[in-house]
Amino acid sequence: MTEAGLSETHLALRDAARRFAEGEIAPLAAELDETERYPAELYRELAALGLFGITVPEPLGGAGGDALAYALVMEEISRGYASVADQVGLVELLGTLLSQHGTPAQQDAYLRPLLRAERRCAYALTEAEAGSDLAGLKTTARRDGEGWVLDGAKLWIHNAPVADFAAVLCRTDPAAGHRGMSILLVDLDRPGVTRDRKEHKMGQRASPVGGLRFEGVRLPADAMLGPEGRGFHMMMSVLDKGRIGIAALAVGILAAALEDSIAYAKQRRQFGQAIADFQAVQWMIADMAKDAHAARLMVHHAARILDSGGRATLEASMAKCFASDAAVARTADAVQIHGGSGYIRGVRVERLFRDAKITQIYEGTNQVQRMIMARTLLA
Repeated sequence: MTEAGLSETHLALRDAARRFAEGEIAPLAAELDETERYPAELYRELAALGLFGITVPEPLGGAGGDALAYALVMEEISRGYASVADQVGLVELLGTLLSQHGTPAQQDAYLRPLLRAERRCAYALTEAEAGSDLAGLKTTARRDGEGWVLDGAKLWIHNAPVADFAAVLCRTDPAAGHRGMSILLVDLDRPGVTRDRKEHKMGQRASPVGGLRFEGVRLPADAMLGPEGRGFHMMMSVLDKGRIGIAALAVGILAAALEDSIAYAKQRRQFGQAIADFQAVQWMIADMAKDAHAARLMVHHAARILDSGGRATLEASMAKCFASDAAVARTADAVQIHGGSGYIRGVRVERLFRDAKITQIYEGTNQVQRMIMARTLLA
């Protein structure tokens, strides 16, 4: 083992992600934020580097790494631009589900091309009445002969405007509650599938979000991912890893804000001296560094529990909640340190401030994370 308990493999993946983020992603971040363009060329390069599907086994096309490796990659890619890290996280989530529950035919049709950046995925979970509360899920799939007919609507779905296929959480037995939910793999060019408008977001603007509608969409029996009625369980099984990934993404945003704040405080002069000489600025930078370090340690701790085969629900919720709260608070400090220039489009900390906010909302709001923590501690 080497630096901070990281193996040579961990360091190699982290350094590859860092070089790519600094050399290829960061120079495009301002343009992507302005235009909301989906950077397909970056994803092809990430796939070629082996940075898609970090924990997916190598025989299936992944990197064969662990959750800690995934967290390291997510932080570094996010330092370049969080929207790109968001795509890495989405591929990891769908890649995990397909590698663990997909049939060989499904893996050939969806997983392998996904990890080569030849197909684009969406995970269609959220609905108008089903976000934090999955009991409100309305999308249904009914049997029709040997296949299924899918009806319903999803909103705020990552990649919906550009995806080739979606993993859709739906009810196949409306009377069975959580045990009646299943996941269907849906090619989005099928008759009956329509895409609602692309949303224009406050931050992470190159990570496209939109709605999907399913009206009498006919699907074959082999569209079912995993066993019927196990969709909720399968989705929950990847949440700990997903929250670790978002926490690491938040750490990346925070690390970038710290880097820019130190550099700006040293060169910006007021009252005849660098603003880094003023205690008020020093304390903001100290708090930023403290929170980044603490959040990173929490992320790595949760990842190591997951890698040891343990259940990391409490630690993943803590890491996600702390890291995202810190990212929002400390990017606000970064804007403050930059003064008027920090409020101007084109200055990185302005974008980081906007990019940070969603980390408190997606992959379970931080209010839900606190509920999880409290229930776990009081059980």
